[in-house]
Amino acid sequence: MNDRGIKAVLLTGVYGSGKSTVAKEVAYLLEQAGEPYALLDLDYLSWAGAGESDRASEFALLLANLAAVAANYRRAGIASFVLAYSVRTAAELHALEQALGTPVRVVRLVADLPLIRQRLAGDITSGRRDDLLAAAAAIAAAEGVGLGHLDIGGDRPVGVIAREIMTYVGWV
Repeated sequence: MNDRGIKAVLLTGVYGSGKSTVAKEVAYLLEQAGEPYALLDLDYLSWAGAGESDRASEFALLLANLAAVAANYRRAGIASFVLAYSVRTAAELHALEQALGTPVRVVRLVADLPLIRQRLAGDITSGRRDDLLAAAAAIAAAEGVGLGHLDIGGDRPVGVIAREIMTYVGWV
């Protein structure tokens, strides 16, 4: 199935752009095709109450955990990875590739602020209010622009976007 040799796809974008949702759909399509894969929402690899809350400390923890988890998946025979994470710089992308142990094809999901506001409205936690503010700031700062090999508008049905990504990376 993976005839182009791509072993990992990273779905990136601001909070609320659809990374996790689309990643789950890509994983579902791989599962339906009988392909071994691992789905990693990378935020969970650094979500900890370790006393350090700056991005650099959290990212260092994420990288250490990713290297260990990827090695475990490889030992289990899994070579294809679907990743979701808001990568901000080329240096962060390079570090993720090093920790994962393979080059990553990047797909940036793009959504405007009204769509993100609509998506986050159903979750009334204070964390989601903070996420909306962070999304607005990231959009204004153009974070992640130019890092994606493919930019996809996140305003279409999830299944359509997932199939487009699968085709793009050669997994169909």
